[in-house]
This record gives sequence, structure tokens and C-alpha cells, in this order.
Amino acid sequence: QVYFVASGGGVVQPGGSLTLSCEISIRGLSLYSMAWYRQEPGKQRELIAAATSSGTTRYADSVRGRFTISRNNAENKAYLQMNALKSEDTAVYFCNTEEYGSQDVGWGQGTQVTVSS
Repeated sequence: QVYFVASGGGVVQPGGSLTLSCEISIRGLSLYSMAWYRQEPGKQRELIAAATSSGTTRYADSVRGRFTISRNNAENKAYLQMNALKSEDTAVYFCNTEEYGSQDVGWGQGTQVTVSS
């Protein structure tokens, strides 16, 4: 069974920080490109950060410089450190591998992040 469980969301003030965690069920995580996505109400889910199997990271322009993706293959976990949060970061955040995500497999419920004063 493939699952990715995102947690750590909450309500934070603008300028604040949160760290999201992802629990992953698949084996051989090191072979996959780990990614974080988010979805705002009424919009499509978008990829915002990815960490490939070779260690390369990439970010959406909207979060570059503020968010940091990391992964722990041995513990089957991934993280998203979010700093300098803005109201426009309010969304449901999901974790998945790019490989499974592109096949629409493994989507969990996500975790809600609300940035509001």
C-alpha cells in the first residue's frame, strides 16, 4: 500500500515558520524524487519543492529562498521547512514522490497551513 501522510500544519502569523513532516510507506525511497505540493481552494495542486534521488533540489519561484525540502531516506521521512510565511502560502500541503504523483497515486489528505494575522 502506497501512502504519504503529511502533518505539521496549523495557523501561523505572517512572517512565521512551520515545519511539515511526511511519513512515507514505500520502500526504496532513495530511488525516488520526493516532493511537496500545495493546493489552494479552487485551484489545481502545484509542485512547490522537490528533492531528487541524486540530491538536487528545486523550488517554485513563489517559495524559493523561503522553503527548504529535506529527506531522510533511512527513516522514510521528508520535511518542508517554511519560513517567512505569507498569506498567499495558505493552502493544503501534500507530500508525494514525483513518480507516484504523476500517476495520481498516493495522495493523502494533506495538512492545512493557514497564514493569517
